[in-house]
Amino acid sequence: MKVLLCPLSDPGYLYPAIAIGSELRRRGADVHVLGGGAARAPVTGAGLPFLAARDYGARPAAFSVARWMREETGQHHAILRAAREVGAGLLLTSVLCHGALLAGERLDLPVVVAGLAAHLWEYRSGGGAEPALPAARLWRSREMLAAYRRSRERLGLAPRDGGHPLLGAALLLRGDPVLEFPGAVLPERAHHVGPCSWEPAPDPDGLARILDRLARVGKPVVYVHLGRIFGGTSPWPRLNAAFTGGPFQAVVELGRSRDPQPAPGADLVVVREPWMGPLIERAGLVLTSGTSAPVLNALLRGRPLGVSPAGSEQPLLAGACVRAGVAAGVPDDLDRDPVEVLVSVWRDRGRRARAAEIGRRLAAADGGGRAADIVQAVAAGRPVPLPGAGEAPVPCETPVSPG
Repeated sequence: MKVLLCPLSDPGYLYPAIAIGSELRRRGADVHVLGGGAARAPVTGAGLPFLAARDYGARPAAFSVARWMREETGQHHAILRAAREVGAGLLLTSVLCHGALLAGERLDLPVVVAGLAAHLWEYRSGGGAEPALPAARLWRSREMLAAYRRSRERLGLAPRDGGHPLLGAALLLRGDPVLEFPGAVLPERAHHVGPCSWEPAPDPDGLARILDRLARVGKPVVYVHLGRIFGGTSPWPRLNAAFTGGPFQAVVELGRSRDPQPAPGADLVVVREPWMGPLIERAGLVLTSGTSAPVLNALLRGRPLGVSPAGSEQPLLAGACVRAGVAAGVPDDLDRDPVEVLVSVWRDRGRRARAAEIGRRLAAADGGGRAADIVQAVAAGRPVPLPGAGEAPVPCETPVSPG
């Protein structure tokens, strides 16, 4: 089996594809990865062959999530050329990469889509009691289908109605069913597989410097993962207030955010790293806007969450985490004492126990293996197999509550 991985090249989309591709290669598949320049280091570090998208005619940002609605033509043509060159029999892409869906159609190849931690679009049935906001499921489905149809038109493909085209031949959801609205039924080609965890190994010296600094301060650690704010309120006034002169310190991962503004004297270690696992293991609580990578990494380690969603899919997943009992909403303003909010979330033993429980389920799901099973079934034209039983708990050390 020959597989071309062609996800978006941002870590949250690329890393799960690497996890799946690595498992497929372990099983004997011929796997290549097409991506932007930033994808080269993680892909080659994982031991997978890398194809630079620019060598196939794509512009530098063609596989960037920031331009997902503008670059489908470049994606499409690059994927066509690369897939033909390697003789691919299946494409594995990510959500928001419409160029891959359309290239698969033109090549008559099945396309498997690696999704996020929860389903983004309308359910097949059920879920009627879900509030329209913050999930915005109907709006998102309509807007993304409209973008997909515009892409078809630009590429000269005939209109296509119905059939949930954004799901591809199979949509792989990386969360737990508890993150879906109660009573909702997924589309038949959508499958929960688990986290599909992979990230580069940290530089030992760089990690040691961060951990040494945290040890010198000595306060309990909160891991903060910043996402896009979509024109909303800057998180920095709240972060500075929460971590200056209080009982906590924080590691702040900048992610895709810009313009860090830590205050002098704040107990903040600001980083931009291609990995987060070792820092979440050091922390007792994770603050996030509600994107999939920090949510799943926190739950796998039994860490509860504080969520401050801004836009895009963030409110949907943040709301799912609150509903599942693993997260509390954290206001993005200073109307309530931020230290009081952190202490409340940290000390909630029920929320911490629930996070550990769901984390054990996610670990037992064997996301990369389950995803590879589905890819192999799709490639062979077989029905998707039922998930196997198994138990693979992860250690979830409960940190000591602050005094």
